[in-house]
Amino acid sequence: MSERAKNELPGRLFIVEGIDGSGKSTQLDLLHKWLQAQGYLVVFSEWNSSPIVKRTTKRGKKEKLLTPISFSLIHAADFAHRIHSHILPALEAGAIVLADRYVYTAFARDAVRGVSRSWLRRLYSFVVEPTVAFYFDVPLHEAVHRIAAGRPTLKFYEAGLDLGLSDDPFESFRMFQGRIRGEYERLCEEFGLTRIDATQNIVRQQMQVREMVQPHLDGVMRLDRVKMREALGRAGLSGRYLDPRRVSEE
Repeated sequence: MSERAKNELPGRLFIVEGIDGSGKSTQLDLLHKWLQAQGYLVVFSEWNSSPIVKRTTKRGKKEKLLTPISFSLIHAADFAHRIHSHILPALEAGAIVLADRYVYTAFARDAVRGVSRSWLRRLYSFVVEPTVAFYFDVPLHEAVHRIAAGRPTLKFYEAGLDLGLSDDPFESFRMFQGRIRGEYERLCEEFGLTRIDATQNIVRQQMQVREMVQPHLDGVMRLDRVKMREALGRAGLSGRYLDPRRVSEE
């Protein structure tokens, strides 16, 4: 991880990890809404979202040109852009950053594809350490069932077909995710990820997440609702932010 420790930045970074079908994105979305309702300034970041590599990634996947190393380097470029253009500036400003997948996704997926773990740690040495890293742990059969129920087809790399595990996309996906799950077990020990039992109901999981996030919120930037209301009023705008009852309640 980066030499710049998490406690050197005024903002907070909360991230979620887990195999496909673990429900992590749902939990992050619920956390996002809750933090915004509390008046915190929240920035959202997701995996493989940088525009600088989007075209390259799309072409490589379409034409099945990506080797494990090229896949890894493209994702590292994407991640570096996200860190320096979005995540770090937000943390330096005192905001909360929520990331749907973080560096541990690269560590798990790339290692399964045969990339050296020590090389990956060096490649991503620029990454900022998260305030809390959640790992949503779900049995393999449950995760595969959730994905199969919602997706009639699987993409080539999504199913891990590049690994030659099976010609059947869903069987390949099952084996691929099983190996990734094994890597996450290793990562939990190495980096101290906070494990959440993703077989619990959604409400219980969210309660646990909020309980673990709450102690880290002191000093984080909040939106000034009163000033926002005054500014909107001067501009002749109306809406829920101008409701005095909401402002007094908050």
